[in-house]
Formats: sequence, structure tokens, C-alpha cells
Amino acid sequence: MSAVAFSVFIFLFLVVTVMGFAAARWRKAESMANLDEWGLGGRGFGTFVSWFLIGGDIYTAYTFIAVPATLFAGSVTGFFAVPYTIIIYPLIFVFLPRLWSVSHRHGYVTPADFVEGRYGSKGLSLAIALTGIVATMPYIALQLVGMQVVLDVMGLKPNSDNWFMKDLPLFVAFVILAAYTYSSGLRAPALIAFVKDTLIYIVIIVAVIYIPHHLGGWGHVFQVTKQSFDDQNAAAAAQGLPATKGIYPSTGVSQWAYASLALGSALALFMYPHSITGVLASRDRSVIRRNAALLPAYSFLLGLLALLGFVAVAAGIKMADLGGNAQLAIPQLMENEFPAWFAGVAYAAIVIGALVPAAIMSIAAANLFTRNIYKAFFRPDAAPAEEAKVAKLVSLVVKVGALVFVLAMDKTFAINLQLLGGVWILQTFPAIVAGLYTRWFHRWALLLGWAAGMIYGSVVAYQTPGTTSKHFGGSVHNFPGTQTGIYIAVTAFLINVVVAVVATLVLRAMHVADGLDRTVADDYVADLGDTGVQAELNPL
Repeated sequence: MSAVAFSVFIFLFLVVTVMGFAAARWRKAESMANLDEWGLGGRGFGTFVSWFLIGGDIYTAYTFIAVPATLFAGSVTGFFAVPYTIIIYPLIFVFLPRLWSVSHRHGYVTPADFVEGRYGSKGLSLAIALTGIVATMPYIALQLVGMQVVLDVMGLKPNSDNWFMKDLPLFVAFVILAAYTYSSGLRAPALIAFVKDTLIYIVIIVAVIYIPHHLGGWGHVFQVTKQSFDDQNAAAAAQGLPATKGIYPSTGVSQWAYASLALGSALALFMYPHSITGVLASRDRSVIRRNAALLPAYSFLLGLLALLGFVAVAAGIKMADLGGNAQLAIPQLMENEFPAWFAGVAYAAIVIGALVPAAIMSIAAANLFTRNIYKAFFRPDAAPAEEAKVAKLVSLVVKVGALVFVLAMDKTFAINLQLLGGVWILQTFPAIVAGLYTRWFHRWALLLGWAAGMIYGSVVAYQTPGTTSKHFGGSVHNFPGTQTGIYIAVTAFLINVVVAVVATLVLRAMHVADGLDRTVADDYVADLGDTGVQAELNPL
């Protein structure tokens, strides 16, 4: 362990810890005892705060590790993360302002709230809530995996056989995260996101300039990487195995996999409850539109970050040196190439980059449980203060569950299971997005479509083997009847839509009663200052 790197890391970590607890007094409300304040930060964040909050929400620590790690391992398909973050922003420019308007007019805190109000179906609302919670859990776990990887490379891995002592640094980080999330709610990650994103930008921009220059330039990086992948392909061919490594998708099959991963992930991204939570915390519709225009700056950052996977190859880092764990590639690159003090900054940036999304995800999952399960089915008359108390407790339970998941399960399994997140959460798209524009779909048809997509996607993902596991080993399968690789979520989504359309036609022909729609057309264009849409706080 480098004393200098450790000291810098601890200093920055303490700074954000203090900020996390101080956030309860930032934009202080009269009371935090309601979900609008604790779970949505008062619904008053402006463009500047929302840009950091939403960016810190969807660009996670695991993104900073997993995307370049995939390229380091020779699978350029992992670069799909860049185009999908570009595709999504024109989409959210169109539909998220409508979700913001109807949610503020009716006091909806979660997407499941909107679905229940739009379709008058607690069953469909429950399906959306459960899907959101289940899809979020492995995502939170992977933030902890990302933290654990950095702590291991930095040397904060006590040499002990005791299960508690060997993961003590992770426990400490977890307790701190849980404490300030409990006390400050969404304000904590919103405030910390300033530090997190600033550090991330500095580290990555320095990395893509300093390290390649030190290695001989980008031309040398690409040349060495291509030669390394060619050598690995030749060795595989000598053993009768297919060539799978490269610096660009070279075949039609891999190109379709690349394209479908980008499209499916783009459609799924803002269906995640934590993404919607960041949007609903915005002050008005214009804040969302401005952020849709500004957030692609993160895509530029992500593109630079992804290329660090190739830089790690050119720097001579071998998979064997990492114990076969490609996730260690980028932290190890920073360990090898940066001065000790700046390596400490880089470690802190990644770990803090895990704390922000983990906090928002746990808050979003807690909001779903409290509003759409606890209140909807167990305590319909629960007061706002009771809702806030339950949400705080559930946010702790969610974090504990993610921590247990990380410590008890095989890490490779946990990583592969995250791929199910997109498969599952995309099945909520028809009910949420279609519902923002039309009431044509029958509520039971949407529930049937959701069930069909969930079952198909889960079964196919379970049957997909990986290099280290028999199940949940990948996100791409052959599209039925072809040899073309397609993201499982896209196929499941198509099945979902077809079932929903056919079932709607049948149910309407049978004159099956539909649920009560408690929204009206004007709700979807309401803005700050309109009836029922008031600022909870004085916005910045």
C-alpha cells in the first residue's frame, strides 16, 4: 500500500462523507418526514444540480470499470455503451417531460404510481414496482463490487481468513453510505455528485492524455492492442477455437449484437427507478430538456474511458497478472502509471463514483416498496411521516441485501446477473412510455405482455452459458430461427409488445372492463406554476 495514495484517498473520502451528512441542511426543508423531501429532494433541483445528479446516477462506478475492462478482454462489443448513451437523450427529451408533468400534478413519486393512476390497476402497478426493485438490486451490488475492486488494488484488503476482517474496508464504506443516505435522503448524492463528477472528469482526461503519451502515443496503443488480439486469436485458432477478439465488430453477427445492445440498453436506461427519481426531482420541464441536451457530455467522457481498456493492453497488463479478473485492469493501470498522489485521486474518484449511484438506487427502490407495496397493500392510510420512516428503513435493508449478495455470491455470477437488469426493466417500457401518450392498451393486456417478456427473458438468460458459469453467462442469444446474435432484452421486449397488442384487441372485442384513468390530457403538459404544480423549495 502506498501511504501517499492512501492519504489522498482518505482525505477525499472524508470530504464527501462530511458533505453527505451536511446535505440534510442544504436547501433545508421544514420537514424531511415525507417522500417528496427525503426521496425526491424537494422536487426543486435546477439544471446545474440535475445535470450532476442525473449524470452521477446513470454513469456509475461499475461503468468506469466494466466498460474498459470489456475492451481490455478483447470484446469490442462492450463499446456499445457509448452509442446507447447517445441514442437515449433524444428519446428522454420527448417523453420524460410528460412523465414529470403528470407526476407533479398528481404527486406521483415512482413510475409505478403513474401506472396505477393511468390504468387503475394495482396489479400492474405492483408488477412495475417489483420489476424496478429486482432490477435495481444487482445494480447496487455491482457498485459495491466496483468499490471492492479499487480497494483491493489499492491494498486495502486485510490479510485475514476472517470473513468480516477481510472485507472490513467495504463494510466501513457501506456503513457510511447507509448513514448519510438515511439522514439526508436524495440531497446527499445530489451534493456529493459535484465532487464525484469533477474528480472523474479530471482523472479520465489526465489518463487519456498522460498515459498514452507516456506509452508512445495513441497510434502505438492501437498497434500494440491489435497485435495482442491477433496473437490471441491465432493461439485460439491453433486449438480449434473461434477468433473472438478484435478492436471493432468484424462480422454481421457481432454487428447485430452490438446494435441491439445499444438500442435495447437505450430504451431500458430511463426505465430504471433511480434514473426516473433523478428526473422527478427536477424543478420544471425545461430542466429535463436542457439536461437531455447537455448530458451527452458524459458520453464523450465514456468514450475516452472505454479506450483505457486498450491502453491497459498497451501498458503490458496481462489477464494472468490480474488473476483472470478483467475488472482489475483500470485500477491496476492507474496504480502502475500514475504518481502515487494522483493514483489516490483516481481511487477516490471511482469509489465516490460508486457511492452516488448506490445511494440513489437504494432511495429509488425504497420509494417503490413504500409507496407501491407497503402503502398500496398494507397501510393505505399511512401518513407522509410514516412513509418517509418506512422508506428510510427499506433503503438500509436494500443496501444490506446488496452487500450480502456481493460477499456471498461468486463475483462473476454477480456481474453476469446484472445483465438481467436490462432484460427485466425493459419490460416496463410499454406500460410507462405508451401510457404517457395513449390509453389504448388494456391494463390486463399490458400485464400479460409484461409477464411474457419477463418469463422469456429470464429463461433465455438463465440458459445462456458464459466462460465461467453455466447460467446467466451473457446478454446475447441467437434470435429465434437465425444465427444472428441479439440482445435478449430486445427479443423479450418484442414478445411483450406483440402479446400486449393481441391481448388488447381480444379484451376490447370481449368488452372486458378497463380500469379508471385518473389523469387528463392537461396533466401531461403542466409546468411549474400551473395548478397543482408548485415548487416545494426555493430553487437554486
